[in-house]
Amino acid sequence: MNILVTGANGQLGMEMRRVSAGSGDRYVFTDVCAAEGGDTAILDITDADAVEDALSGRGPVGALFGCEGVGAVINCAAYTNVDKAEDDVRAAEMVNTCAVANLARSASRNGAVLVHISTDYVFGGNLNNTPCREDEPANPTGVYGLTKLRGEEAVAESGCRHIIIRTAWLYSEFGRNFLKTMLRLTAEKSSLDVVFDQTGSPTYAYDLAEAIFRIIDGRLYEGRDGIYHYSNEGVCSWYDFTKMIAEYSGHTACDIRPCHSSEFPSRVIRPSYSVLDKTKIKSAFGLRIPYWTDSLRRCIAALRTSEAD
Repeated sequence: MNILVTGANGQLGMEMRRVSAGSGDRYVFTDVCAAEGGDTAILDITDADAVEDALSGRGPVGALFGCEGVGAVINCAAYTNVDKAEDDVRAAEMVNTCAVANLARSASRNGAVLVHISTDYVFGGNLNNTPCREDEPANPTGVYGLTKLRGEEAVAESGCRHIIIRTAWLYSEFGRNFLKTMLRLTAEKSSLDVVFDQTGSPTYAYDLAEAIFRIIDGRLYEGRDGIYHYSNEGVCSWYDFTKMIAEYSGHTACDIRPCHSSEFPSRVIRPSYSVLDKTKIKSAFGLRIPYWTDSLRRCIAALRTSEAD
């Protein structure tokens, strides 16, 4: 089967390159620009005509698939700068909503299944104290969460076969993320204040990519359209996450102190409790999800290996 991956230069897209390397399917990785370390076909998913050409076998990207066409689309692309989205509303809408609608409509027309990645921020305004289930009413508090929710709605409205996976607190060896920022700060600073009143589950992008690969490779998506939640097992605060990052990386000289979210004012109300209930995805696809500290150790080890090479 031919599989098109969008946002292939981001954290999850780069991990999809790794996990699919030995696949019997043909993966084509696309983004709006080339990336170092991997072949990237250029595709602007905010351009509906370009998306339709790619999925129907026309144009430079479509030609890569030949007469078989595209059987599956994995949308890893997103506008993820939560604060900047408040000012850059149009850009967030184009990537998180309009581009998703383009992919979903074209997938529907061409008979492809769409795996779309969404976010815990669709629950931003909910005052939860138990893990969020897929059927819980959405209540986004900012442009990022709202545009991601509208992207979900566009997928459902298109009528395409689809798997929507909401995730949270994503990190990896690639790009900019909380892990890499804290690795740098705990190495540079003698002390660091980190919020303890926001709780969630860190998610290693490699683990999520493996779950997506398993769903695609085993054709497990057939007859299972819907929304699913995925994050690593376990729960922590950003403070706890940072403490473990420092411990596993050997940056123990930095004094990491808990603080309140109010000490770091933001235009966006971030979810105070965004733990995702993963019962549905584990049951539907037979997944065994790693515990967050185990995955964190693996990611830091991978970073050390890449730095040594």
